[in-house]
Amino acid sequence: MSARRITLLEADDPEAVRVLCPDGCSQIMLTADHAGRASPRRLGSLGLPARELERHIAWDIGIAGVTARLSAALDAPAVLQLYSRLVIDCNRAHKAESSIPTVSETTAVPGNRHLLPAARAARQRDIFAPYHARIRALLDARQQDRRRTVLVAMHSFTPLFKGERRPMHAGVLYNRDPRLARIMLDLLRAEGDLKVGDNAPYAVSDATDYTIPEHGERRGIPHVEIEIRQDLIADAGGQEAWAERLARLLPAADARFRELWG
Repeated sequence: MSARRITLLEADDPEAVRVLCPDGCSQIMLTADHAGRASPRRLGSLGLPARELERHIAWDIGIAGVTARLSAALDAPAVLQLYSRLVIDCNRAHKAESSIPTVSETTAVPGNRHLLPAARAARQRDIFAPYHARIRALLDARQQDRRRTVLVAMHSFTPLFKGERRPMHAGVLYNRDPRLARIMLDLLRAEGDLKVGDNAPYAVSDATDYTIPEHGERRGIPHVEIEIRQDLIADAGGQEAWAERLARLLPAADARFRELWG
């Protein structure tokens, strides 16, 4: 007998996905897996004080603003996921333990404990699936139109994690194909005012990531993941500054990529 279907999102809940500049002219396409911190009405605050949904455990602080500004500056399509990563992490495969975390950093998430299969399936169906379907549809349409695409996954990281300070201003992440990431790393470091992590503070892998392996590596398209420290983009001024910087450097990185590899 199949598991009972659970309805998760109600009519007044936010959509799972926001798409910017879907017909943009840029060859660059942006994603933001952790852009939002919404929680479905049925789930409330997942048993947490409301203030916890404002912390970095719930979303990538500042990255929605950077991504929106960068999308506008480049005329680039951008797909943003609007629900909290505590509800379901859209940058994790379903089998990953952190897909629906019961603990994030050191914070227990009561609303994620002892979930029935139908409850997990509802989050996957109503939040994870629409987000990745929109990414897939945009990439499919661009491929059908013979339009080249460079996938840039946008993220932010907390300056302090489990008591450890992270001194880098940004990180450039990759997995099997480091070509574009290496170029972007060199360009960011050449700015002269940045400490930039090489696959730090995180590294992309099949176990800890979904967007780059699924939409970048499997398609064989150029790709890179960018991480920005959250205190640098916590306000509109910082978001604008980083969008301007990346709007200058990403096209330069791609131009160099095309010179080397076509």
